[in-house]
Amino acid sequence: QVQLVESGGGLVQPGGSLRLSCAASGSIFSIYVMGWYRQAPGKQRELVAYMTNNGNTNYADSVKGRFTISRDNAKNTVYLQMNSLKPEDTAVYYCDVRARTWVKLGSWGQGTQVTVSS
Repeated sequence: QVQLVESGGGLVQPGGSLRLSCAASGSIFSIYVMGWYRQAPGKQRELVAYMTNNGNTNYADSVKGRFTISRDNAKNTVYLQMNSLKPEDTAVYYCDVRARTWVKLGSWGQGTQVTVSS
């Protein structure tokens, strides 16, 4: 089992920045992909970004050029640097880890709320 602890959300004005963190523990040897999803009110959960063990990344079109995902493998932690935030980025952000087979490891956590508003 993999346990995830997310942090870093909050309230920020449009154009502002936030950095999310997610620390993994437990069966971390099986982790291949670490990433972030988000779910806005009334909408489905969507992929924001992910990074594989070998550094390959993928971003949702809506966040390209504004968000940057990174990992500290020594700390089993994934980060999401979010710049130029927009009101439409408002959502609960969830950390996600997967095996090489893309099987999800662990359960969805409580997530961290990001609210972009003036």
